[in-house]
Amino acid sequence: MLALVYLSFTSYDGLNPPVFVGLQNWQTLAGDQIFLDSLRLSGMLTLLSWLLQTAVALPLGVYLAGKERTRAVLAAIFFVPQLMSGAAIAVLWGTLFDPNFGLASVLGPLVGVPDGNFIGNPSLAFYVVLFVISWQFMPFHTLLYQGATRAIPESLYEAATLDGAGRWRQFRSITVPQLRATIITSGVLIVVGSLTYFEIVLILTNGGPGTATRILPLHMYVEGFRSFQMGYSAALAVVLLVIGTALSLVITRVTGYRQMASQREGL
Repeated sequence: MLALVYLSFTSYDGLNPPVFVGLQNWQTLAGDQIFLDSLRLSGMLTLLSWLLQTAVALPLGVYLAGKERTRAVLAAIFFVPQLMSGAAIAVLWGTLFDPNFGLASVLGPLVGVPDGNFIGNPSLAFYVVLFVISWQFMPFHTLLYQGATRAIPESLYEAATLDGAGRWRQFRSITVPQLRATIITSGVLIVVGSLTYFEIVLILTNGGPGTATRILPLHMYVEGFRSFQMGYSAALAVVLLVIGTALSLVITRVTGYRQMASQREGL
């Protein structure tokens, strides 16, 4: 990280020795409209990924925590995407979203996209990326919630049932509060992960159409390995490092994660 910070103050093409240029890269960054757009897209991807993955993974993890054999089978099947590499997933969904012979060519006209070109549509490409990334990582967070739910004492639910609480009331008043630490942990992982997503976007859309999906990590890659502006690319990496660290610290402080203690004493 120290070397990265140093390189952000240099002019470096990856071949010749870096030359110190002071704040030149940072001045360029402040006036780079593509950087500002990529920062906005990364922010949207982080927020929407957290909302989508949490909204699906939490209730699904609670459901799969049941002891029925069918739920165990579903959990094993649902975890398959987590075993695949990001490159394989990008190729898979790239084929499915192909407007000529993929599934998108059939579904497109049914959902208001006559040409079936979801990836080539500037208004839809970002949401395709959001869907594919969520599809890949949602099983992992589901597994977190499944394991945490199984650790909740059965006596709490038994007492709630005797008091006449239904399933929804038990979920809202027992399950969610008991999963607080897991929700925060999952949230931090999603936030940090969303800021570093790269290979799926590179292979699936290559940042296009135009710059519609050019998130900050991809912009860093383009500047460093295509334009050979390694110094400027290092400045972009420092921005990612600072934002990721700051968000993680804010989440743990605001939620009181550090002060959390076990809620199972005496049970």
